[in-house]
Amino acid sequence: MSSVNQAAFVPGTTAYRFGYDSIANIPITGAPSDTNCRRWAMLHDGSAYRMYAFKGSTNNKIYQFSWNGKSYAYGHNSIPELSLTNIPADADASSFSMVHSGKLYHLYLRRLGDPTTLYQFLYVPGTTNYKYGQPPAIATLKISGFLADTDWARWMMLHDGAAFRLYAFKLGSNTQFYQGAWNGSSYAYGHASIPVLTLEGTPANSNLRSAAMLHDGSAYRLYVQTY
Repeated sequence: MSSVNQAAFVPGTTAYRFGYDSIANIPITGAPSDTNCRRWAMLHDGSAYRMYAFKGSTNNKIYQFSWNGKSYAYGHNSIPELSLTNIPADADASSFSMVHSGKLYHLYLRRLGDPTTLYQFLYVPGTTNYKYGQPPAIATLKISGFLADTDWARWMMLHDGAAFRLYAFKLGSNTQFYQGAWNGSSYAYGHASIPVLTLEGTPANSNLRSAAMLHDGSAYRLYVQTY
């Protein structure tokens, strides 16, 4: 986990372009030796760009990084290690997503064997914990209408100030990904969204086995790690 390549949405198109309105490549520094770079997520909380990754093979410990002006630095302006609590027995911790909704920090896991069901955790203020079912979160959320060739191993979420959004790559594609948004009862494919988005200008050193996304108040951003 040495760096990430950054893309941003190009307004008026269906494309996220690497290097557009972005620092093209951003280092990651200070990561503990057991940082699990295969399980990571990002968010922007209105003041800081933040990155998270699981600790080793655990399903309940997450390391936190934030942007220090030069890199995503472990522990910078952050609680270095966070815990997940009250985890459902069938939660799938092989991947996760995170968003900040303006007031609350949210974390999501899928249900094992059912990637269209999400479990929602919220950060408990004054602690180091994200708790499943913490009020006022809806504990279990559904995803609806996504296409049969959705690659649920590569999914991302963000909140753009108005909507909670969910994305997932098209199976077998490194250039196309699908978008849905929360409609009050589910994360519905194409709801208030551009249904199919594309990546442009992907650097050759990009690891497209996973991605993370965020909205920073002005731009939609997508990140992939580098080899």
